Amino acid sequence: MKPQGSRTTAFLPIYLESLIVDTVLDFDLFIRLGRDMALYRSRRLPFTEQTRLKLIDNRVQVLFVAAAARREYQQYIEGNLASIVQDPKIQENRKASIVYEASKALVKDVLANPGLGENIQRSKNMVSSQVSYILRGRQAFLNLMKISSYDYYTYTHSVNVCTFAVALANQLGMRDRKELWVLGLGALLHDVGKSRISERILNKSAPLNRAEFEIVKKHPVWGQEILKETDLIAEDSYFAVLQHHERVDGSGYPNGLPSDDIHPFGKIVAVCDVFDALTTRRVYQDAMNTYKAFREMYNERHRFDPAILEEFTRLMGPDGDVNSTPIEAENEEKAAV
Repeated sequence: MKPQGSRTTAFLPIYLESLIVDTVLDFDLFIRLGRDMALYRSRRLPFTEQTRLKLIDNRVQVLFVAAAARREYQQYIEGNLASIVQDPKIQENRKASIVYEASKALVKDVLANPGLGENIQRSKNMVSSQVSYILRGRQAFLNLMKISSYDYYTYTHSVNVCTFAVALANQLGMRDRKELWVLGLGALLHDVGKSRISERILNKSAPLNRAEFEIVKKHPVWGQEILKETDLIAEDSYFAVLQHHERVDGSGYPNGLPSDDIHPFGKIVAVCDVFDALTTRRVYQDAMNTYKAFREMYNERHRFDPAILEEFTRLMGPDGDVNSTPIEAENEEKAAV
C-alpha cells in the first residue's frame, strides 16, 4: 500500500531503536521504497519483538512517520524516553539523537504556547530524562555535543544550553539529581520570554537599533512572568530564566546585579548561553570554533564567574583538561590555514 504522491519531505525519519517492544503505536509506520513511502505497519498494533527482529534482518534502521502524525510520535517518545535512556541494547549515539530531537520538538511546542501547563509538565519530564542521560558519564555528554545543531534557533539553543548547564553543574560538583533537574528545567526554558518578541526582531540580519534591543532585554522578565503564571516549576528554576544575562561586574540585564546577588544557576547558564551563541551560526554572524569562542569569553572574563568559566573550559576540553581546549583548537585552526 503506497500513499498517493508521497515523498520523503512529508515524513519524519525515526530510528528503529526509538520503538519499544510490546508498546502500541498511535501512528502508522512507513518504509522507503525508492522515492516513495509504503505503509509497513498500521497504528494501534503492538510493536513486537518479532517485528523488530524482522526489520533488523532486512537491515532497516530508519523508518518513517507521516508528518501529520508528528504529535503522536512525540507523545510516544516522551512517554518512553526514560526506558530508551536506560536500555542497554540501544547504542549510546542513537540514544543521544533520540533525546536531542525529542527535546527540540518539545521546546518548539513550548515556544508556540509557553503558558500551557501541559507543555511545562512535559518539559519537567523531558529534563528528568536529559539529566539521567548526561549522568551516564562524559561520553554521554560528548554524544549530545556531536549531534547538537550548529545553526541558531531559539529551540536548538535552549536544548544546547540545558545540556551544557547540567553537565557543567555536575562538573562543578553538583551531584544531587533533583538539584540538577531544577537547574536543567530553568536552562531549557531560559529563553521562553522570547515568545513575546516578533520574529522580525529575533531574525533581523542587521544590528538591532536601540528600541529593538530594549525590547529584547525584557525577555528574561517576560520569561519569569510566563512561567510564574503556570505555577508549575520550582522557585530556583526562575534564577536561570531571570538572571542568564546578568554579569558579575554588574554590567548585565535586566537588573544589573553584582556578583553576590546572582544565583549560581544564573552564573552557570550565563556562561553556557554565551558559549552556545558564539559557536552557532546566526543570521548576522558565522559560528566561531571552540578556541575563538573561549578567547572572546576570556577577553571578557571580568563579566563571568571565574571558577565557573574555568570549569566550563575544562568540561569542553578533549580529556576534561582545562588547558587542553584552547591549545587543541588553536592547532586545528593553524592546520586549516
